[in-house]
Amino acid sequence: MQVIDLRGVSCPTNFVKVKLALEELENGDQTTILLDDGEAVKNVPRSLKAEGHKLLALKQAEEGHYVLELEKFEE
Repeated sequence: MQVIDLRGVSCPTNFVKVKLALEELENGDQTTILLDDGEAVKNVPRSLKAEGHKLLALKQAEEGHYVLELEKFEE
């Protein structure tokens, strides 16, 4: 499973980087995305869900960042 580390990347750049990384994956592939607290953890999952991707889990890591597990889905 690919890990996309977006800690330290600000909005909306983090969403652009996720979109580019998802282009490398096949439909149905799963990935883990690391996000900072704040705008990133609110906006990135919401935007990905709006695009039709499946959010599998979103949890806070002990280090303070968030871990988003996602399944790529494109029609």
